[in-house]
Amino acid sequence: MTEFIPPGTRWIDLPSPFPMKRGGELHGARIAYETWGTPNAARDNTLLILTGLSPDAHAAANAGNAAPGWWDAMLGAGKPIDTDRWHVVCVNALGSCKGSTGPASNDPRSGEPYRLEFPELSIEDGADAAREVLRALGIERLACVIGNSMGGMNALAFLARHPGVARTHINISGAARALPFSIAIRSLQREAIRLDPKWNEGHYDEDRYPESGMRMARKLGVITYRSALEWDGRFGRVRLDSDRRDDEDPFGLEFEVESYLEAHARRFVRNFDPNCYLYLSRSMDWYDIGESCGGTTDRGLARIRVEKALAIGVHTDILFPLQQQQQIADGLRAGGAEAHFLPLESPQGHDAFLVDFERFGPAVSGFLDSL
Repeated sequence: MTEFIPPGTRWIDLPSPFPMKRGGELHGARIAYETWGTPNAARDNTLLILTGLSPDAHAAANAGNAAPGWWDAMLGAGKPIDTDRWHVVCVNALGSCKGSTGPASNDPRSGEPYRLEFPELSIEDGADAAREVLRALGIERLACVIGNSMGGMNALAFLARHPGVARTHINISGAARALPFSIAIRSLQREAIRLDPKWNEGHYDEDRYPESGMRMARKLGVITYRSALEWDGRFGRVRLDSDRRDDEDPFGLEFEVESYLEAHARRFVRNFDPNCYLYLSRSMDWYDIGESCGGTTDRGLARIRVEKALAIGVHTDILFPLQQQQQIADGLRAGGAEAHFLPLESPQGHDAFLVDFERFGPAVSGFLDSL
């Protein structure tokens, strides 16, 4: 069991015990975060960023870690999320292996990793943990909460469970509930991990590690993170040169797109804990904001109170399709927000917010400039 914590990571301790939505509780848990910029005198210029499944809290270079972060082009002085104006807090998700307590962490009661003894994890638990980070930092009011992908789910749960904390919201390629296609894909990813004999009911180590299962899970994910349009334009039917093929394997890699998926998967498998992947993936499948009010998804959204909101999606996103961002904007508008839906034409699918800064940068900066 391994945790992967970037330099410069900071932590806050969660209240102990920390109750979980589906039962159980955590003891001695912590949440990882990083910050940029400075709170103003009124302490009302803070933005909270909630991440997707795999990123850490290091969204951009800062004083604690000069290495570029996963959203470096978006966050910093003079960038779309301008740290000369905004104080920014990025939180690593509860259940992750990137600094926050998760299945790869040691249970203080036993001294051993939680593994599958970690309590059932819900999106709402991550939202409550993020609220505790703000309390520890003395931040009572946010200018905006920004959520990407799974972080969009976390942001909606945060707004629903902690009314009045955030004034505005940007939801990027997020969703108010999991759709059947997304559930099916994530189910296959989890099955690939669990069917690897080396997973061993969660009891693996560095020497006996479910690498094959993680490779397959990651490949499935990457296929859905991008679009068929991009796959075709980027790789076409280009075959590997003979010196990059294994002629002794009759079903080995033959096309450039296969080689790309293989290389991407191999970079990932030893940098994310398999049990954490299982827990976080399942938390997304369980999420439906309608549960918060015992009603429909639309009713759950309409109960959220923010002044302004922007829901951004991409036409080529098959994992969190556009109708989900449209639903978010419509639902928040029904609750009284000045909410807008912005569909973008990016060819890069769900991952567009991580790479297509020419489109996402102006959309985010335009909204923030209006505050």
